[in-house]
Amino acid sequence: MENIKRENEKFLLECERWWIFALMICTAGFFGGYTYNVRGGVFCNAQTANFVLFGLSLGNGDMSQALYYLIPMAAYLLGAVISELLPKKVNRLLPLRWDTAFILFEIVMVIIIGFIPASAPVQICHVLINFICSMQYNTFRNAENIPAATTFCTAHTRSLGVYLVKWMKHKEKSFLKRWLFHAGMISSFTLGAFLGTLCCRFAGTKAIWFSVIFLVTAFADLLHADLTKEKHMRNVVPDGH
Repeated sequence: MENIKRENEKFLLECERWWIFALMICTAGFFGGYTYNVRGGVFCNAQTANFVLFGLSLGNGDMSQALYYLIPMAAYLLGAVISELLPKKVNRLLPLRWDTAFILFEIVMVIIIGFIPASAPVQICHVLINFICSMQYNTFRNAENIPAATTFCTAHTRSLGVYLVKWMKHKEKSFLKRWLFHAGMISSFTLGAFLGTLCCRFAGTKAIWFSVIFLVTAFADLLHADLTKEKHMRNVVPDGH
């Protein structure tokens, strides 16, 4: 059965609710605090830095280093490709939506990452987090009809400035609502990074397991929706897809 567009554009799937996005971006912030503190002092939620470093390596003639940066970039690309190909198959074959299935997959990946010893090459952890962040970014696109990223804050910061100016000019509640939404996403991401840093202080490389709390909360909410109010709506396409 092919995916279908909803008849009522005002209707929201559970996977489009703002609290689901808040939980997912909080998880991404946790990942950032985790990789920076105990997995090599880098961020793996996006690829801008890797593209810059790839170009710098090429410019400096360091081909071996340039080739290394292709690995996390390829992992991110692969995550986007897989998360684009799988939804229809999952929605057709399983009694739950792709969004729900992906979070379950992310929980499993997080548990695996926690078992990787501190002595292992940090690149292993980097590639795995690149992969799941790409899938998360591509899976959760719009929250309550607002375009939103769940793995980084650049777009949210820009939107914060845009809707602040629009609200000051026009005094429309819709602009204030969007400003508050983006401020909330930035706050959730920051909270995740803060909690990730705290957990790393006493749990080390196992700290990433604490992010499962956010993921399980989101998973439980989406699973409940899949089995009850959205039981016959697995083929409704989320906004932005």
